Amino acid sequence: MLSRTADHLYWMARYTERAENIARMLDVNYQMSLLPQGGDVMEQSWIATLSISDLMEAYQKKHDTVTPAKALAFMAFDRDNPSSIYSCLAAARENARAVRGTLTSEAWETLNSTWIDMRKAVTRYSLGAEIADFFEWVKYRSHLTRGVIQGTMLRDEAYHFTWLGTYLERADNTARILDVKYHLLLPRGEGAGGVVDYYQWSALLRSVSAFAIYRKVYRDLITPRRVAELLILTDDMPRSMHRCMSQVYMHLKAIANSQSAETERRAGEMHASLLFGRIDSILEMGLHEYLVEFLARVADLGERISQDFLVPSPIR
Repeated sequence: MLSRTADHLYWMARYTERAENIARMLDVNYQMSLLPQGGDVMEQSWIATLSISDLMEAYQKKHDTVTPAKALAFMAFDRDNPSSIYSCLAAARENARAVRGTLTSEAWETLNSTWIDMRKAVTRYSLGAEIADFFEWVKYRSHLTRGVIQGTMLRDEAYHFTWLGTYLERADNTARILDVKYHLLLPRGEGAGGVVDYYQWSALLRSVSAFAIYRKVYRDLITPRRVAELLILTDDMPRSMHRCMSQVYMHLKAIANSQSAETERRAGEMHASLLFGRIDSILEMGLHEYLVEFLARVADLGERISQDFLVPSPIR
């Protein structure tokens, strides 16, 4: 496969997954903002969300204060923000258009219609009650895209590059969501354990489609330790860091070339650390420190994948 084709497929998948994960992060913030809490707590929550997404500096160039409405608009619809949902879906569509001949017609039509509907959504959804419907729509279109790819594409290199991008992006975003929310909720979650705490931890789990899974795995109260264990170490949890890295490693092995041995080794090392890891050791190290290190290793892996397989592209 041509490196440029692999590049477009990889980034098409990453941007589609990124749009979904931004929607998930914004949705949990929006749901938590509906619960009783002080203005300072709400502001810190949005500041943390912007910071963990590396968007605080760009946000401050456009806005003097951090408010839920401004942060939502910036991260969802701002065309000048390359990491907004709008920009991610635009980039996903452009990368797909560049390799339209490699994709199945069903995959192309799904991505193209998502972008057409996104342009309409900018004016359709207000930053009120309907914004939750918009987040659900973004998640649904991402699910639909992945389902079409899974159901129609030949299991060749194009398929493996697409899923490699998907799972690497998902690993990154699961770590970010957990990092930004875990420590904001921990002081309450470890203490009172009241109704508000229950709904906040439930909102965090729902943001990664893990609430029902948590109930099946633990069948007990929601605790911070178990939430971290589920999202980091549980292999059969679809959005866990362990699951994502096992898939990254598998797809990397499928497309291995003469210069990718070190990249494959590093991915395997990350997978092994999650396979044999223990939540007590992670918490002893410090969850924030562990997640920051994990994100750095994911970024390093992304750089190595680009060097080994891909061609720099203006569509990013």
